[in-house]
Amino acid sequence: MDSQELAAPARAVIKAAAKLALNSRCKVREDKMKPRPGSLIRVLAVTGVLVAVTALHSQTKNAPSAPAHLQQATGPVLDMTPVKPELEGFSSARLERLHALMQEAVDKKQVSGVVTILARHGKIVDYRAFGQRDMASGAPMTKDTIFRDYSMTKPVTGVAMMTLYEEGKWLPSDPISKFIPEFAHLKVYKGMDADGKMILEDPDHPPTMRELLTHTAGFTYGVFGDTPVDKMYREADFHSSKNLQDVIDKLAAIPLLYQPGTKWVYSMSMDIEGYIVQKLSGEPFDDYMRDQIYKPLGMKDAGFYVQEEKKSRLASLYEYDQQGNVNADSTNGRGYGGFLSRPAWPSGGGGMVSTAEDYYRFALMLGGGGALNGTRILAPSSVRLMTSNHLPEKLLTGEFSIGSQTMRPGFGYGYNCAVVFDPPEANLPDGKGTFFWDGAAGTWFWVDPTNDIVFVGMIQRMGGGNPSLEYRSRSVVYQALVDPKK
Repeated sequence: MDSQELAAPARAVIKAAAKLALNSRCKVREDKMKPRPGSLIRVLAVTGVLVAVTALHSQTKNAPSAPAHLQQATGPVLDMTPVKPELEGFSSARLERLHALMQEAVDKKQVSGVVTILARHGKIVDYRAFGQRDMASGAPMTKDTIFRDYSMTKPVTGVAMMTLYEEGKWLPSDPISKFIPEFAHLKVYKGMDADGKMILEDPDHPPTMRELLTHTAGFTYGVFGDTPVDKMYREADFHSSKNLQDVIDKLAAIPLLYQPGTKWVYSMSMDIEGYIVQKLSGEPFDDYMRDQIYKPLGMKDAGFYVQEEKKSRLASLYEYDQQGNVNADSTNGRGYGGFLSRPAWPSGGGGMVSTAEDYYRFALMLGGGGALNGTRILAPSSVRLMTSNHLPEKLLTGEFSIGSQTMRPGFGYGYNCAVVFDPPEANLPDGKGTFFWDGAAGTWFWVDPTNDIVFVGMIQRMGGGNPSLEYRSRSVVYQALVDPKK
């Protein structure tokens, strides 16, 4: 128990003691100073209580607090009880299609289990758990199950970056090398010569922070392509890096895959952002995420690993094979490991874990213009900047994609998240300005500011696979929104 926890009860005891002392003094006056042994006893007792409370408060005030990574988040209190859907414009009958879609995926063993949260105007409309957290033991999926978020870490890292933007510590036009001098002399891969050697050239311009946040700076992941640069990424074995500085040193020795601003390629950009957050804030990246985002928002189970006392709530990880079967994961979590101990370096691109409710709190904050029930993380203008499309038309041709996300007319990319800026053109039912992202194990979320909708879906299935719950959930959610004017 710390001094804050003791403060309220201590004040209550002191207040009661003072009242008792006052009553005693008044009684003495009324009796014209007649000797009353009981009064003296009561005054002495009060004095003892005051001394004891003061000593106890002093001891607890100076007592060491729990380690930072073990402190629990508090944050805003949210009512997670679903309201009647019709009050928020949804049809209860039509929402059964959402339930049927999720249950069918479980029954056909296409996923082990699912947790979904649907909200409108900040009110929970639907919140359900389906299937199992672990298929081998039969442990049921529960609302407090912890999931590996993988690339859904990216928008959270984006918010961390925007908090530092609000402090004037970086601008979108700044060269990345302003904050990472190791990148000052990066070359660009141009091709191979007749002898099989790389042809390198200087970048047309130093890659900028805006390009870093939009996957257009020239970096890659190394796992989605087979160029010589991709091969260098794989050989660098980033997962074995000792710390974030080691990651940066390895990247500094690899040329950019393309001229900055000329392509959209999914990349390690958000891991680089994690390093920049750490450098600009002066705090370890994971501590900054905890102090500036998780704790203020009450994301009590969010972090970069699952603590010992919570391990039983971590969902088992599965993979989808070419035959359409769901089996236990054989990829060591795509190299991220089991998420059961503090990582050597926290990945801003894919290292987070959370419950569905944790991520809902984060998404609802963005949907609320940067604030959650009075707790403000960002200004509305910063949220708009982050969630607006920053890709030029020349990159929105359908040539560039990752998984089910294709950059195309009406569908672009902001800072660390995708943006639907013209839903009919993008062939989607979302409201204008919807922003979202997903994760390697199938987690997904979206925020629709036009219809004031927030949705979070959590599964643990690597390798994609059918059904695509992310996009099918969109169609069944919007068909159930029968009164959008409410």
